[in-house]
Amino acid sequence: MAGKHISIPALLKIGAGALDNLGIYLKELQLQKVVVLFGNGLVEMFGSTVMEALQQEDIDILEYQELDTVRLEDLTSLAFSMPAKTQAVIGIGGGKVIDGAKYCGFLRNLPFISIPTSASSDGFSSASASLLVEGRRKSVPAKLAYGIVVDTRIIRSAPEKFLYSGIGDMVSKITALYDWIFEEEHGYGKVNDFAVMIAKKAVNSFVRTPFTSIQDDLFLKELLDSLAMSGIANEIAGSSAPTSGSEHLISHALDKMLEHPQLHGIQVGIATYLMSVVQDHRYRRVDTIFMQTGFWDYVKTLDLRREDFEKAVDLAPSIKPFRYTYLHEQQYRDRAKELLHTDARLQEILK
Repeated sequence: MAGKHISIPALLKIGAGALDNLGIYLKELQLQKVVVLFGNGLVEMFGSTVMEALQQEDIDILEYQELDTVRLEDLTSLAFSMPAKTQAVIGIGGGKVIDGAKYCGFLRNLPFISIPTSASSDGFSSASASLLVEGRRKSVPAKLAYGIVVDTRIIRSAPEKFLYSGIGDMVSKITALYDWIFEEEHGYGKVNDFAVMIAKKAVNSFVRTPFTSIQDDLFLKELLDSLAMSGIANEIAGSSAPTSGSEHLISHALDKMLEHPQLHGIQVGIATYLMSVVQDHRYRRVDTIFMQTGFWDYVKTLDLRREDFEKAVDLAPSIKPFRYTYLHEQQYRDRAKELLHTDARLQEILK
């Protein structure tokens, strides 16, 4: 009997100056006619680099524009207005344009080339897109990127808060995997051991990376490699379970409740520490990496409210009622809310 078939990107290039070689990469993949979608304000910043790189290799840019929407209707309209001869959709920017371009590629069954300009989450490598559906944020199925190109010079030039967000999102695999195993033990869902192995290797490799600064080449490359591996773990599992557990539910609840939520990975990181203590699983490791990278120092500047996290803990199970994480049991919700008041680290960062 043949094993399970999974998709993996045909192209993965992470390094300084990678964007300059975009035309070469696409030519090797025989993608000659493309539509390019930039994040807000990014045509001015990276447009000439991208155009030059593509034109040098005779890649035909059928259309290019800035994309500042993730409304389902807007993306559907955009996808089906793209020229019939389009061979690939390229998304360059942050989470919004990556999600938008990814979904356009999915609707048109075209290869999507993911070019993130910050390392704020694993969205650039995941097979789902976070869209606005009837005014509400929703994670919808899409396809894994056909190619991933990350220029570490650009990642380094982004505001540091995006790096902290990526760190928070990466470390969250520690609690997410524990939730997934907990779920199977309680008769909900089935763990895929291979997906667990990939996600575990990704996070362990990242948290053990030696660094003197989060701007170090090795640290950035390891963060991006590990975030890319997370997308592969989800592809193997056929869901986001290996990389998204109770900590993500708390963040989604905060997104729902707050007028101005923090960056996804910042909220997820704080919730990861909280849930690692609830799970009694590797919380010292989580705390150490957040301390060493400066994540906690950044979080202290945000004036976050304890009561928002308490409400989010209660709301969390309703976000994904079909899952069964630690927060789906009352005793663990009570423990989480108790820790928000008693844990020394959480007392430091929440008011």
